[in-house]
Amino acid sequence: MLLEKEVTQASDIELLTVILGKRAAETLLQKAGGSLFTLFFAMPQEGREMSCAQGSRGYTADPTVKLQAARELAARAIAEDLGGRDCLSSPRAVRDLLKLRLAGLPHEVFMCLQLDAQHRVIAIEELFRGTLTQTSAYPREVVKAALRANAAAVIFAHNHPSGVAEPSHADEILTRSLKSALALVDVQVLDHFIVAGTRVMSFAERGLL
Repeated sequence: MLLEKEVTQASDIELLTVILGKRAAETLLQKAGGSLFTLFFAMPQEGREMSCAQGSRGYTADPTVKLQAARELAARAIAEDLGGRDCLSSPRAVRDLLKLRLAGLPHEVFMCLQLDAQHRVIAIEELFRGTLTQTSAYPREVVKAALRANAAAVIFAHNHPSGVAEPSHADEILTRSLKSALALVDVQVLDHFIVAGTRVMSFAERGLL
């Protein structure tokens, strides 16, 4: 059994064994080609719906569901932390949250972080879901969501399942349209991120806002 002080020095398989048990850890890591990213971000997407069977000792879950649960808990922990501080002072945490939410999805998702006047997260919403190559985002719905959350600012994000983190021309046009629409109701657009695998591209850093 690992001691708390040993966790950071443990091997991948040792850490996975703590979560899944030795047999499942070895089998799934081998299936993922030894890649933790594939294991946590790609394989669980094959069965995102949680299907738990109730046994005499409570609920048991498939190992991939356990990984999905671990990933979701990590995302919620970061979101909770960002609810108490300025997102602009924590750019790494924002990127980590977006990777946990979007990396590895087989379809495009457009999401929005709703922020208060101090740029603290008050809501995280998946606004639109699309196909492998595109999704449609509608300014009216984005404005309605911001007003519903009483947001003072927003951060947009969507993923590129292709693995290419570069913005398309359509992405740039959409971002400008959303920024203009939200400006009419005094909501500031702080950034728009594209998540592609382990890479996260920022519109603000590129000067595209």
